[in-house]
Amino acid sequence: MMETVNDMEMDSLDRSLVQALVIDGRAAFSRIAEVLEVSDQTVVRRYRRLRSTGLIRVVGLPLGSRVGLFESWLRVQCAPDAALPVAEALARRPDIAWVTLNSGGTEVHCMTRARTRQDRDALLLDKLPRTRRVTGISAHTILRKFFGGPDSWAGTDVLRPDQIAALERPPAAPAPDAPYVLDAAELALLAVLGRDGRAGYPELARATGLAESTARRRLERLRELGAVFFDVEFVPALFGYEAEATLVLTVPPARLAQVGAALAGHREIAFAAAVTGAASLMAVAVCRDTNALYTYLTERIGAVEGVGHVEVIPSLLSVKRAGMLVEDGRLVDPPPAP
Repeated sequence: MMETVNDMEMDSLDRSLVQALVIDGRAAFSRIAEVLEVSDQTVVRRYRRLRSTGLIRVVGLPLGSRVGLFESWLRVQCAPDAALPVAEALARRPDIAWVTLNSGGTEVHCMTRARTRQDRDALLLDKLPRTRRVTGISAHTILRKFFGGPDSWAGTDVLRPDQIAALERPPAAPAPDAPYVLDAAELALLAVLGRDGRAGYPELARATGLAESTARRRLERLRELGAVFFDVEFVPALFGYEAEATLVLTVPPARLAQVGAALAGHREIAFAAAVTGAASLMAVAVCRDTNALYTYLTERIGAVEGVGHVEVIPSLLSVKRAGMLVEDGRLVDPPPAP
């Protein structure tokens, strides 16, 4: 009999392993085992179980602002019986990274990561408006990320400071003004890492047509430049976080950087960015329960100077997370791109 997600409780070692992978998604299992003070075989066995059951997934992703992707946050309003099919259709698109069902089940939120302006505009101006039962679309360009991507969400905070320091990599080089242009081999490499961030160098070499040593050097170079980062995806409920919500905040331009930095320092925040539109900042909060979310809003958000109106939009269902589909609380591979 297949175990359900509720049956697959994560113990302290599982949680420590997840945080170790959050710090460095491609850290050698032997290194992780040394830091966690267990055997290599134990770490490998635990990782394989967590991955095979869809509880976690390490993925390698391009940093949009560094490689010139056109990133937008979309709010798609739908007829009540159409929201889930629209969300599932969006989740199947390779240029959509995150999809959630929100606001009473009539609104879909998603993050686009288009390679060109034309690709982005085709989705916004042609494909979505022609979709049956879509009643409204608002698109908000991501102007500046304050938290998210390579940043580590504090909800996995179980390791000691010395263990964290032993796993941390040197910071990436400062980003130049011009974006880094990925070549065909690097795009092929990222296609593999987007499905399995711990794919071995032989697999990366086969996908790119490069020698293994060249594939290794190319990936390391991308990491040093900050063009690629490794994300560990999991459903927050596995760590005891049951309440997720999108926050849309109205902040005066003169206060935007200050408020964004304040939110980035809150352990409840998994993502925060300045966006275009009437409200200038959006964030994703992850809390233990609705009572904790209320406390966060009243005591922490309420204490941040410069925050005006706050819209709280509960997330009812996560359909896609960092490129991974979510089915019955488990992460699964998306279908291959056409």
